[in-house]
Amino acid sequence: MSAGEAPIKQAIRWIDDRLHDNPKTDRLKLVDEASRRFDLSPTDSDFLFRHLASKKT
Repeated sequence: MSAGEAPIKQAIRWIDDRLHDNPKTDRLKLVDEASRRFDLSPTDSDFLFRHLASKKT
């Protein structure tokens, strides 16, 4: 990850990496952890919830 990369992009990459390693991981917990880890705004967190909800497992 580059230092200037937007936190939402870092969070998406981090979540995608976790899901690649373990597809059965609880997505809601991942979003919650990513939101805290990358200090996301409530709007960004909402986006992640919607983004993951639309993905097939």
